[in-house]
Amino acid sequence: MEITASMIKELRAETHAGIMDCKKALLKSNGDFEGASKFLKEMGLAAVAKRVDRVTDNGRVAILVQGNKAAMVEVSCETDFVAENTEFKKLCDNICKKAIDENYTKVEEPLVEMVNALIATINENMTIKRLIVIDIPSDCYVSTYIHGKGSVGVITVFKADKTEAFENSDFQNFAFQCSMQVCAQEPMYLDKTDVEKKYEQDQLEIFTKQVEKLDKPEKVKKGIVSGKLSKHYKDICLNQQEFVFDNPDNLSTEKLLAKINKELGAKIKITSYYRFKAGSEA
Repeated sequence: MEITASMIKELRAETHAGIMDCKKALLKSNGDFEGASKFLKEMGLAAVAKRVDRVTDNGRVAILVQGNKAAMVEVSCETDFVAENTEFKKLCDNICKKAIDENYTKVEEPLVEMVNALIATINENMTIKRLIVIDIPSDCYVSTYIHGKGSVGVITVFKADKTEAFENSDFQNFAFQCSMQVCAQEPMYLDKTDVEKKYEQDQLEIFTKQVEKLDKPEKVKKGIVSGKLSKHYKDICLNQQEFVFDNPDNLSTEKLLAKINKELGAKIKITSYYRFKAGSEA
């Protein structure tokens, strides 16, 4: 059977495989589209298996807010060249959309199949490293931030007793800057009350050792240790960090939000944040 250019074009549009692979598949199946698609899938799975052990130190983060849900994914790849590829960008966006549409809460097989299909086309190893899909209750507001070319993504969730406050432009600007703050300052915890006791105890031991040889009374030493711990909270906790945007009074995040609350006559608080960095476990 003659394999025409239009047949190859149609199969390529359906499978996203290369031109020569489509031609080979059609010849193998004697022009049968179903057989050709199956053959290409088998070829693709073989390609995936060959590349599965390759290191993926690059990648991209994508975010989608749709209806009352938000999704964020990190997809890794081998090279920064592929991370900038249009099809790779589209894959990341489509993973977020499918995860929301299908109510996924983790990486499911259909998402893996989407990645494998592109591996077979681009010939580079890729993997979904992290995925979150969160619900957005009616009394909550979500701000998002993607840094640069998708190297870091942040979702920050706020809750208010008066949701009309979410319409205020000053709040919206603050919310966006909060996500930028999370991106830039990399807090480990939302609030000092969230710090794990073991981590806190480890830090206290470190600070105690740092001051034990000081020629000062024990009471003073304890005060220095307490001060060091308080300063450490300001480094690792979002609420206690000094806000780095539009903040002439050098207020912490929580104090700046308290100021906004007073102006709006509302009670808004940050309930959670999520930060993905492409090519990293951070």
